[in-house]
Amino acid sequence: MPLPIPTLTEGRVTVRPIRVRDARPLERELIANRSWLRQWEASDPRGGAAFDVRATIRSLQQNARAGGGVPFLIDWDGELAGQLNISSIGYGSLSSGSIGYWVSERFAGRGITPLAVALAADHAFLDLGLHRIEICIRPENRPSLRVVEKLGFRYEGLRRRFIHINGDWRDHFCFALVAEEVPRGVLRRFLDGQVPSDVGVPSDADLRASRRSGLSGPSDGAGVPPTGPRLIRDSHGHTYP
Repeated sequence: MPLPIPTLTEGRVTVRPIRVRDARPLERELIANRSWLRQWEASDPRGGAAFDVRATIRSLQQNARAGGGVPFLIDWDGELAGQLNISSIGYGSLSSGSIGYWVSERFAGRGITPLAVALAADHAFLDLGLHRIEICIRPENRPSLRVVEKLGFRYEGLRRRFIHINGDWRDHFCFALVAEEVPRGVLRRFLDGQVPSDVGVPSDADLRASRRSGLSGPSDGAGVPPTGPRLIRDSHGHTYP
C-alpha cells in the first residue's frame, strides 16, 4: 500500500499533497502564468484536449493511490507557488521515478525550485526507497538546467524528440541521481555545499547536437522546467513548465 503523501518543509518552502480544494487557486495561478509557462507545456500530438483542473487533480490522486506517482504543490510562506510531481514510479528491479515541476513567474529567482526538488528527491530515496530519480529538461531551459546543476544531478545524455511540448517533439537533456550518490540526502548535500562541480553539465557534443536539431524552440527559458500549465500529469511527470 502506498505511503501517505507527506508535507515537507525547508525554510519558507513547503511541498505538500495536492487536494481537490486546490483546484480553484491552482487554476488561477495557471491562467495568470499562461505566457510564462506556454513554451514548456506538454501537448498531445493527436490534438488538444479540454483542460479540467479538478479532474486532473483527481487523476493524480488516483495514480498516487495506485503507487505510480506522488503529486505535490509548492508553497512559499503558505502561498501557492507551483507544482511538483514524482511520476513514472516503478519498484522491484527498476526502482526509479521521474520529477517534473513548475514555479510561477512571480516567485522566480527566490531559490524555491532547488529546495522543492531536493525535498521531493529525498522523499523518493529515503521514504519510498527508490534507487534512481531522473529529471529531463529542454536544452534552452536555462533556469531548470541551473536547478539540476545546483543539486548535483548527473548529466546522462541527450534524448532526441523525446516529449511533445508546445506543439512539436522536443529534444531533452536528461539528468539523474542514484541513492548511493546521496547517502545523507539531496537536501543535506546541497545545504552543506557538498555538491560536486560539473557533473550536471551537458557534453559539448550534445550541446552542439541540440542546437543543430532546431527542435527546441525559442531560447527565452521561463525559469521552470519540462512542462506546465496543464498540470504535471502524464507518465513522465510532464505538463511541465
